[in-house]
Amino acid sequence: METLMVDRVHSSLRLFMHRNAVFLCERLCAQFPAETNVQLLATCYLHNNQPYAAYHILKGKKLPESRYLFAMSCFRMNLLREAEETLCPVNEPNMEVPSGATGHYLLGLIYRYTGRVAAAAEQFVQALTLDPLLWAAYEELCILGVAEDANECFSDTTALRLQQELTSTSNVEKPNIVNENRFLYSNVSASLGDSPKQIKQLHANTTEVSGYPHVKSSALHVQNGAPSNLSQFDTPSPTATQASGIAPPPLCRNMHAYQNTTGGNAPSKPKINALNLTHRRKYLDEAGLKKVSGRLFNQSSDSVPRRSARLSRDTTINSNSNISHFGGNGTDNSSGKLRVNSSTPSKLCSTALRSVQVRKGKPQATENFDEGNRYHIDEMWTDNVTATSSSAITVDGRYCEQDKSERVQSQDSKLAVGIRELLTLLRTLGEGYRFSCLFKCQEALEVYRKLPEPQFNTGWVLCQVGKAYFELVNYLEADRFFELAHRLSPCTLEGMDIYSTVLYHLNEEMRLSYLAQELVSIDRLSPQAWCAVGNCFALRKDHETALKNFQRAVQLDSRVAYAHTLCGHEYSALEDYENSIKLYRSALQVDERHYNAWYGLGVVYLRQEKFEFAEHHFRRAFQINPCSSVLMCYLGMALHALKRNEEALEMMEKAIFADKKNPLPKYQKALILLGLQKYPEALDELERLKEIAPHESSMYALMGKIYKQLNILDKAVFCFGIALDLKPPAADVALIKSAMEKVHLPDELMDDDDDDDNI
Repeated sequence: METLMVDRVHSSLRLFMHRNAVFLCERLCAQFPAETNVQLLATCYLHNNQPYAAYHILKGKKLPESRYLFAMSCFRMNLLREAEETLCPVNEPNMEVPSGATGHYLLGLIYRYTGRVAAAAEQFVQALTLDPLLWAAYEELCILGVAEDANECFSDTTALRLQQELTSTSNVEKPNIVNENRFLYSNVSASLGDSPKQIKQLHANTTEVSGYPHVKSSALHVQNGAPSNLSQFDTPSPTATQASGIAPPPLCRNMHAYQNTTGGNAPSKPKINALNLTHRRKYLDEAGLKKVSGRLFNQSSDSVPRRSARLSRDTTINSNSNISHFGGNGTDNSSGKLRVNSSTPSKLCSTALRSVQVRKGKPQATENFDEGNRYHIDEMWTDNVTATSSSAITVDGRYCEQDKSERVQSQDSKLAVGIRELLTLLRTLGEGYRFSCLFKCQEALEVYRKLPEPQFNTGWVLCQVGKAYFELVNYLEADRFFELAHRLSPCTLEGMDIYSTVLYHLNEEMRLSYLAQELVSIDRLSPQAWCAVGNCFALRKDHETALKNFQRAVQLDSRVAYAHTLCGHEYSALEDYENSIKLYRSALQVDERHYNAWYGLGVVYLRQEKFEFAEHHFRRAFQINPCSSVLMCYLGMALHALKRNEEALEMMEKAIFADKKNPLPKYQKALILLGLQKYPEALDELERLKEIAPHESSMYALMGKIYKQLNILDKAVFCFGIALDLKPPAADVALIKSAMEKVHLPDELMDDDDDDDNI
């Protein structure tokens, strides 16, 4: 009953019938309250999204698997301190982390989310050491920015170690399977005393059963030398049929038919005279079971002398091995027996079968001979089988060993090739992902292009390529690859929050709205869907509604740092700087290397004119993402506000070099040059800016101011007029008009430097 229920629970889990698995496993634990069954019930609860139930039943358990499941329950309930205490108890520092690589990975996540980056990295490295194919651990190391080169992590040394481990594991498992099959074969053969043909069928059937690991040989319940064991095969065992989910093995059905053919439950020691013998043999022939007469039926001890001792002595091959019996009808163990080594059952069985088939070709009349002739033929048949079997074992053994050696070498070669191919793929993916997390986006793109076409054209890789272009501020290319990824894998939600931000920057309101609705229809409980909805409202300048949607995303998954950051952006747009700072800091608690949150804090402090704080946070963001032209530009703005103009100019030069298409650093450089009274150089920079962004009203307003300082009034008025024609923001319209009216009053234009900077 226990075995059957456990098998049904596993089957339900495999088929995603989680409620059914929970119900059956609760019944199992009520009937058999072993800790292993409790672990299975906790697994069912976790699959059914009931971590609190798993937490309740596992609390206080000490087995390693129980500790791991309990820690996983705590982690999913955000009880990180209790999960850590379970995995590595303080009062037992020498206790090993349960579940090997996955246990270390879980502990690393706990350390990461509690701000202990160094300890988290150590645990992830340990997990990769135990299991080099644990991609999630390498992914976390990349996110932390401490991952080693993928060529080192997935190297040829790793391939060799994996091959050795897998080969040793295979060598340990194979003898167990062989011994199990050999034990099953010899035991069933001994108990049935069957003919060579049926034992050959038996060997095929036992091989078939052994293909199912959950069908154990003990499930057949066969014992040596027990004649009444035939009755066990009348009704197949629940363990062998229902528990495994397959039909009963052919062995059971064949024996049931054989029993019915031979008359059902016969006495254990029948006394058969010649007349009864002839009658029974005729019955068997009519049933299509023509067997060698002297081997199928027991003879009375009174009729002829017994010769089983000599036959047994002549035909014994290996008395210490597991044996298969070719006996009479299975009811008298004193009849002649042929003992063969069970390690070569198929060869001996086929030899015996050929001998029987030769005899079966004889006419029916030739079988009506007396007892002496019958025993003479029996002896000849047995000796023939013995000689043939001995030579077969000698000759076939050499070929079997050679064939086995070649087969093992072929399998090892295929295994080595498979490991190398897999590690080569992981090496490329890992290196590309490592570059992406280090924000070396151009290098990441070059690595991803090396992937084979089937791997490149997958949702995950295309999203990574789209993210790389997003960080490079190339929104058009990012849009193209994100769209391909979404078209290829429409139900993949990872990366769709970034895709929605790309559409936000491109002002694609209709496409963004459609994407948001599509994501919500796929999974309304995913944070990516609500981030897309929030970006849709943010594009419409409905910041309050956008904020509610971003808060919903945080509520669904508090470990998504980008959702916290988007909330901070909306609070900042609403000029609620206090809450904005809180949300940015929450994002940094989730991911310390989330540079967007450092950038958001810098912008808030810049608006609050806390320039030292702004410079600090912009610099932290720049240290994480040293290739971002936007971060360089804002850091230069903070330095300019701190009157560190030379450093600011140097940073603006770097920003322009990093992205020549970005107009912001050119404009800010012109402002800095204006503050340094380098008017011609400022005009030259604005002329270059005009080629990139010819419709920026603020650019023409700044040019008008510079022409006013150079006393070129007509050009100053012309530039102010163009700035007004380009429909600037409402706040800038008044400033531009005021500057235009005061063109002939140069002293009054210098009254407010701050207003000039805002133009």
